[in-house]
Amino acid sequence: MAKIDRYLEYLVANSGSDLHLFAKQPPYVRIHGNISAIEQTPLSSDGVLEMLKEIVPHKNYTELIEDWDTDCAYEIPGLARFRVNGFKDRDGFGTVLRQIPQKIPSFDDLRLPEALRDFCQMSKGLVVITGPTGSGKSTTLAAMIDFINETRNEHIITIEDPIEFVHRSKKSVVNQREVHRDTHSFTRALRAALREDPDIILLGEIRDLETMETALECAETGHLVFATLHTNSAVATIDRIIDKFPADKQNQIRTMLADTLQGVVAQTLCKKLSGGRIAAFEVLKVTTAVSAMIRESKTHMLNSVIQTNRKIGMQSFSDELVHLATSRIISVKEAYVKAIDKADIEARLKQANIELTFKEDDKIIARQRRTATEQQKIEGAEAALKLNPNDVNAMNAMAWVMSTSTYEELRNAKVAVKTASRACALTSNKDPYSLSILGVAYAEDKSFRRAADNTRKAIQLYIEQGDKESAENIETRLELFQQKKPFRDE
Repeated sequence: MAKIDRYLEYLVANSGSDLHLFAKQPPYVRIHGNISAIEQTPLSSDGVLEMLKEIVPHKNYTELIEDWDTDCAYEIPGLARFRVNGFKDRDGFGTVLRQIPQKIPSFDDLRLPEALRDFCQMSKGLVVITGPTGSGKSTTLAAMIDFINETRNEHIITIEDPIEFVHRSKKSVVNQREVHRDTHSFTRALRAALREDPDIILLGEIRDLETMETALECAETGHLVFATLHTNSAVATIDRIIDKFPADKQNQIRTMLADTLQGVVAQTLCKKLSGGRIAAFEVLKVTTAVSAMIRESKTHMLNSVIQTNRKIGMQSFSDELVHLATSRIISVKEAYVKAIDKADIEARLKQANIELTFKEDDKIIARQRRTATEQQKIEGAEAALKLNPNDVNAMNAMAWVMSTSTYEELRNAKVAVKTASRACALTSNKDPYSLSILGVAYAEDKSFRRAADNTRKAIQLYIEQGDKESAENIETRLELFQQKKPFRDE
């Protein structure tokens, strides 16, 4: 039994997703999206390295030592498979292992939109699954490949780095190739796949321009290609694909994409109120109208297309997140946080008679935190002045908070002017920063003429010192003082 196995057994027993082992830190696990320590004793760099040496292939161990990071897979028979990333940081060696369940989840298990079943029944074209790292893209693709494997008589080739879910041939024949173990690169394996009589190709990740172009060529020659990207929305995915290419090739790529793209699925993971996580999906199906928009560089219109084509299986993140929130599967705050278009989901939630009360709570918390921080700055300056009554930096720090705080209870114009004036006197009125602080102090005291005069002096001194950037930064304050308005540190 490898030393790391006891941590992995804890991870699986507690339905965790990731194990984190870092030098000089205790071991951590991520459970339902939250990270927590499982022991208090910090690990050593050598200890982490020794655990990795037990479980990774010799080639990966050498790569970790020489190149300082590596990726591979590890399996505990009867328990689970894990995707392993080893790396080196400033404290030494570390690793993160993600659990890959041995049982491939079904469409129903994952609540996948019906549109994804439609994509699985296509004979050719490109389908892109997208989302940030850790959003469940690999799990979604595994369910889709398993559905094809059970329902269609095809030849499926997967190209992954590393192999995560293991597919056994059922109704289809499945070959899985791992980059750096069974092939040198995604592009090489993808080109080779064309000579291996495939019907369906799963491309674990599109990492470079050549792989992107080859994937499009495979889809164009009559194969069904599934691939992943790291983008946040369906529309952004199309723009990202096109923008990867040089300007002189983008029109050609638009045409290829318009002809081959079948759909884009964007996803993100949300925390459930009952515990655990659930994926929210955005789905774009490529219709004749969508194809024309891609070809004519009108992708900015695609969001409205998604909104008006719900009947054929399209859905936006806002649609899905509002549904999950109103169904009490996720919290309203979680829906708002995960939304890409904040204004849109806020409007939709209000239409559903759901108030975003958490926003007011967040404002109160933020106010309390900032007030505490600014109060600490004042107290810190006061403590420094007790030790050294001529500490100009402490005087300026205190005067700044007392003059510019957005919170009235922390402002004190009289003390600010007195403190800033002393700082200027100690620097013989030749320190532009001290003069600029005196300017905001006078403005808080409603002595706007003096505020403007001191700010002009500060600007002139900055210019004489060759610091034009600082001079420009305080010119906006001068405009405020001329309008008889104080300055606030927003």
